[in-house]
Amino acid sequence: MFGRKKTSEAEADSNPVERPGAKNRPTPKRRAQEAARKQPLVPTDRKAAGKTDKAKAREERVKRREAMMRGDERYLPARDKGPIKRFIRDTVDSRWNIGEFLLPLMVVVLALAFVRNATTQFLVLVLVYGIVVIGVVDAFFLWRRIRKRIEERFHEAPPRGSMMYAVMRSFQMRRSRMPKPQVERGDKPR
Repeated sequence: MFGRKKTSEAEADSNPVERPGAKNRPTPKRRAQEAARKQPLVPTDRKAAGKTDKAKAREERVKRREAMMRGDERYLPARDKGPIKRFIRDTVDSRWNIGEFLLPLMVVVLALAFVRNATTQFLVLVLVYGIVVIGVVDAFFLWRRIRKRIEERFHEAPPRGSMMYAVMRSFQMRRSRMPKPQVERGDKPR
């Protein structure tokens, strides 16, 4: 009777109207979308899932470690973050420090401790204590210089713990410092 003209579905599907910017397909039913998203809580092959999780975690750790070694600010631990800490690291790394030589010196002292000559042992002991005292004095003057430069450059006092951060870094051998030194010896800190 009255009403719309009925067309067959075959005709409607054969001439779809394509509009630019439209999705040009019917909206999927909610049930179909939920079924497509469903994943089991516990995988069927738990060993394989565990291995893939371990591999992903290992890759992530390697990526984070490499970024930390490069000095990427996003991956540094909280104690190493910030422009002031970077300035401290660069200042310590740009110079020779007496403290760097303590560990290799201790290996020599350990070897000389087996010598049964009292004079040699006394001289080694005096040498060790002398180097330790010189290293502490060097670290003291290093920190005074760093603190003065931080106040000039950043117009604020260094954060708490910065002195130990600088001193401990100056007593580490250059190769074992983490994050790796970003400046060469003799360069100016950034």
